[in-house]
Amino acid sequence: MFIAVNLLNAVATIIHFLLNAYMWLIIIRAILSWVNPDPYNPIVSFLYQVTEPVLYRVRHFLPFRGLGIDLSPIIVFIIIMFLDGFLVQTLRDIAVRIQ
Repeated sequence: MFIAVNLLNAVATIIHFLLNAYMWLIIIRAILSWVNPDPYNPIVSFLYQVTEPVLYRVRHFLPFRGLGIDLSPIIVFIIIMFLDGFLVQTLRDIAVRIQ
């Protein structure tokens, strides 16, 4: 049974790390958008390729697209914090109850 507990804890830790890493990628992209970077830079290109699919989907559902300010990173932050608080904590609680 300890194998299942360790597996759930490891999965929770990996999900937590991935969510935090993705949040930092979005923060870096938002900061880069203030300075208008070179789109042919490999780092900028990587950031756009990784973050744009999620941000585009969130932008599609926002009712106020034409205001000139992009609120999609804030919405994605809220979703990431929810997933981190709910999914990761649920996996860890399940691991504790199995033990």
